[in-house]
Amino acid sequence: MRRSFRVAPLAAIFGLASIVAAGARSPTRLAPELSWASPTGAFPLGCGEAGVDLLALAAHATQRGVLLATAVALAGFAIGCPLGAAAGLARGRFERAVARACDLVQAFPTFLLALVVLSAVRAPTRAHLAAVFVLTAWAPFARLALAQTRVIRDAAFVEAARALGGGGLRVVFAHVVPNLLGVVAVQLGSTGAAIVVSEAALAFVGFGTRDGVSLGSILDQGVSAMLRAPHVLLVGAASVFLTSVALMIAGRAFDPTFARARARH
Repeated sequence: MRRSFRVAPLAAIFGLASIVAAGARSPTRLAPELSWASPTGAFPLGCGEAGVDLLALAAHATQRGVLLATAVALAGFAIGCPLGAAAGLARGRFERAVARACDLVQAFPTFLLALVVLSAVRAPTRAHLAAVFVLTAWAPFARLALAQTRVIRDAAFVEAARALGGGGLRVVFAHVVPNLLGVVAVQLGSTGAAIVVSEAALAFVGFGTRDGVSLGSILDQGVSAMLRAPHVLLVGAASVFLTSVALMIAGRAFDPTFARARARH
C-alpha cells in the first residue's frame, strides 16, 4: 500500500496529462490573434507565442517527457545493473575498468555531450535524445550495482551457486542481480527526473525536437515574454517541477531502507 502511495503522484500526473492531451487542442495549432492571452474559460492556462494553447502544449509535453524519461531510465538500469554486478564478481582488471568507465562518464556533463551529438543531427527526434541520454544513464546504475556486489560477492548463497557449477553469467543473472534490484532501482527516479530537466534544457536552448512539443519550449516562450505574459513562464516552470518531483517520489517506492523506516513508524 505504501509503495502504491508513493507511485501515485507520477501515475496521477501522467494520467491527467494523457487525458488532457487526448481531448485538448493540438499543441501545434496556432491562433495568432490570441498570442500571450491570459487564462480564460476556453484556455484555462492561457496562450503562448502565436496563440498556442498552453494547456494542450503542457499536457502533450509532460506525457512525452515522462515516456522519454521512463524509457531512458529503464534502459540505463537494464545495461548498468548487470554490468556492475558482473564487474563486481569478476574483480581484477574488469572491475577496475568498469569503475574507471563510470568515473569517466559521470565526470563528463550529459548536457554538453547532448549538445555535441545533437548539433550534428539535422532534425533531432526523441529517439536521438533517448540514444544520447542512454550513453550516460547506465553509469550510476553500474556504480551502485558494483558497490553492492562488492558487499555480497562473498556471501554464502553466491559461493554455493559457484560450488554447484554455476557459470559467471548464470550467477550474475540468477543470484546476484535479483539481490541488487531493491538498491539499484532507487536510481530510476533520480535518472528519470534528470532526463526531464535535461530534455527541457535542450529544448530551451534550441536543441529539442522539431515539433516544439517540449516543456523547454514553454520555458523559452515564458522567458521571452516574462513581463507581458508571466503566466507562460509559470506554466513551464510548474510543469517541469511537478513532473521531476513526481518521478523522484515514485523512485523512492523501490527504496528498501525507506520502506523499513516507514514500517517501523
